[in-house]
Amino acid sequence: MKQVSFKIICLIIFASIAVFSAYGDDVPSVILQTVILESFNGDDNAAYVWKTDASRFITRTEDLSFPILSFVDAYPNQAFRVSRTNPNPDPLRSLGIHGRFDRKGYNWIDIYPVRADDPDAKPVGIPIPGRVRTMDMWVWGANLRYYIEVYIRDDNGVPYALKLGDISFRGWRNLSVNIPTNIPQSRRTLPSHAGLQFIKFRIWTQPVERVDNFYIYFKQLKILTDVYEALFDGSDLGDPDFVESLWSSN
Repeated sequence: MKQVSFKIICLIIFASIAVFSAYGDDVPSVILQTVILESFNGDDNAAYVWKTDASRFITRTEDLSFPILSFVDAYPNQAFRVSRTNPNPDPLRSLGIHGRFDRKGYNWIDIYPVRADDPDAKPVGIPIPGRVRTMDMWVWGANLRYYIEVYIRDDNGVPYALKLGDISFRGWRNLSVNIPTNIPQSRRTLPSHAGLQFIKFRIWTQPVERVDNFYIYFKQLKILTDVYEALFDGSDLGDPDFVESLWSSN
């Protein structure tokens, strides 16, 4: 009986080794990195500037036109651990939005990037490195029943709207969203990487909430992304930038 049991255990081990040998090379490696896409610090050397758009009932007067966008001296202390006894040597600012609508409803405000060297150009997408897993951002809320969506675009130009979260809370909070696995970020053929782009984020108001005057602040848009790329003989020929330089030299 003991010999039979021993033989069965050996068969299981050998089968496991065979399966691992057959499929072990197909198991993908992972290198996760945290990347800051935008600090919202308003630095002079920033690659992008931020603009706004809004739905039809946004308030516009002879003196003011909403929404108003500005970088302000405010930030989440819990994120940067800054205090009077532990000051930050560099100035920390956040992107602030001052909004006002003429009536309640499903109103919206868009915040989107344009290139800093051509601020009058059309909105652009910010390239997202690697294969992104999650996206998060610090948001200051005034306990209003609003919510925020993040818009991304895949390599085929298809846009996706992902709910970052409700902002019915007081003070700073880190909001995050998982990137669904059904959004393609790779292809079977080379080049295999098919990265996403960040397009904009949108503030939605709800009909039950006041919209006559409000402020919302944003700090540090980050991602958690897998930057692993398999290396093989000739892998550089699957890099579009390398191929372009190779052919342009001829």
